[in-house]
Amino acid sequence: MALYIGVMSGTSLDGLDIALIEQSPAIKLMATHYIPMPDTLRTELLALCASGADEIARSAIAQQNWVKLAAQGIHALLDQQNLKPQDIRAIGSHGQTIRHEPARGFTVQIGNPALLTELTGITVVSDFRSRDVAAGGQGAPLVPAFHEALFGEHSGNRAVLNVGGFSNLSLIETGKPVAGFDCGPGNVLLDAWIHQQRGEHFDRDGQWAASGKVEPALLNALLSDPFFVTTGPKSTGREVFNLEWLHQHLGRLPTFEPQDVQATLLELTALTIIESLQAAQPQTETLLVCGGGARNTTLMNRLAALLPSTQVSSTATYGVDPDWVEAMAFAWLAHCCLEGIAANRPSVTGARGLRVLGAIYPT
Repeated sequence: MALYIGVMSGTSLDGLDIALIEQSPAIKLMATHYIPMPDTLRTELLALCASGADEIARSAIAQQNWVKLAAQGIHALLDQQNLKPQDIRAIGSHGQTIRHEPARGFTVQIGNPALLTELTGITVVSDFRSRDVAAGGQGAPLVPAFHEALFGEHSGNRAVLNVGGFSNLSLIETGKPVAGFDCGPGNVLLDAWIHQQRGEHFDRDGQWAASGKVEPALLNALLSDPFFVTTGPKSTGREVFNLEWLHQHLGRLPTFEPQDVQATLLELTALTIIESLQAAQPQTETLLVCGGGARNTTLMNRLAALLPSTQVSSTATYGVDPDWVEAMAFAWLAHCCLEGIAANRPSVTGARGLRVLGAIYPT
């Protein structure tokens, strides 16, 4: 039995998810802690997703602030569980993605793992994506192997859908290697649009989207992006889908009501997920949803309506809280790294072969 901590902050930038798991060898979620992202740090991390003045120094400072926040949360979690740093075998820290361009041979996550080791007194495993990219892969999504480990024993064709800033699918079929890929925007455009229009960080339960109507002209324009017609392995990020991308399309069309744009963005998320799933695994019996999108009632209802023959539910149906699946995944990836277990899947990322992922920063 070994304890690991996973730290995750995704493209939604709402906060840091910190999960404590037990690996024995089954994966068990033991405890969690959440820290909201300070507005100043969120603003700076978003700005670093594009080129800007003095960005090298700014990214160095931002990652120090990110790590201090993570260390604060880790110590709080340890205190809550009456644990000491030496009780934890390792921290799996994803860091914060600020660039992801595997076609150009790189992906960048900032998170200063050396500083995190110093501040916590715990071995840190980080930089999980680079090895897969070096082997010709996309470096993303990384969670399908974990989804397979967590949900792979159940029979039938299953898919696990993670809806964070972006959406990605893991396809699990008995007797076949797990498959997976990014589908497109998850919450990233929904969050950006409501923040610009109403000053809110997200659309709670999809209520604002539900108050509008889908605009077919806008939806068709958004769906024309080349990413949606490519097949996996594929991954994407803010370099492709962002508020500027949305405004470019809006600028070529008549003016729409803001809530109708939100409704159309939610339909874009739902349709790109369903079309990707039906193309890759048309006989899906169960779709398990995790990430922030699992809390969006309007999105969940739309997915269920588009998949009438598939059971659509959150991962809670299988006893795993949907809010913590990704943080758990990075704790598990730390375990795999220390044990020398390959955790990428060439069928998902397109890498030349299986690779052990992560760089180790020992105490």
